Amino acid sequence: MFTVIKWLFYLALLLGFALVVYAYLGPWFGVDFSPPLTEVRSPVTLDVN
Repeated sequence: MFTVIKWLFYLALLLGFALVVYAYLGPWFGVDFSPPLTEVRSPVTLDVN
C-alpha cells in the first residue's frame, strides 16, 4: 500500500512540475494565456432612501 502512495506522490510532483514548465514555456510555443481585453459596461441602479 505504501508503494502505491509513494508512486502517486511522485506522479503528483511530476505533474506539478510539468504544469509550471507549461505555464512558463507555453507562450514560446504559441499558447496565449492572457485574458481577452474588452471593456464591459453595465448600468447600476442605486436604491438610496
